[in-house]
Amino acid sequence: MLIQILTHTPLYVWAILAFLLWRGVAEMRDRELTLRRMLILPLVMLGLSLNDMALKFDMGMVLVAAWVTGCAAAMLLAWRFGRTRIAAGTAPDCVLVRGSVMPLILMLAIFLTKYITSVVLVIQPQLAHQLAVAATICLVFGVFNGVLLGRLVRMAGAVGQQRAGLPAAV
Repeated sequence: MLIQILTHTPLYVWAILAFLLWRGVAEMRDRELTLRRMLILPLVMLGLSLNDMALKFDMGMVLVAAWVTGCAAAMLLAWRFGRTRIAAGTAPDCVLVRGSVMPLILMLAIFLTKYITSVVLVIQPQLAHQLAVAATICLVFGVFNGVLLGRLVRMAGAVGQQRAGLPAAV
């Protein structure tokens, strides 16, 4: 059955996985970024999660509440307790962002959640209409997105501190 699942997976899914791996490995290196560029990853992953929820489930208020709850809790924790490694960049609008494996882990976690959800719903489509299953999946998507957004808020705060001449949080 696993071979059937893998062979019936559309090629674009493997292309997306390859792209995410490439981007995740790039996130492991130190690099200079603008604040605008730092927005790309969290916003793309946010869009992918919300799109998947809308396509697979009815996006009712309970599911939206589950997503918002997971997102808000994870965002708060990532913002409050996360580590941000930011230093001044060579250009005025740039910062040096230290590499981290966390974006790779989060991108792969979102991809695997989307993939496994898709496979399970193809095999058992009735699960899409079970509130507990749908709410749990939406909660998980919210947690992943919250971590990415919390890291973004923390990094944006460090950029703001640097622009104001204050030492960045480490």
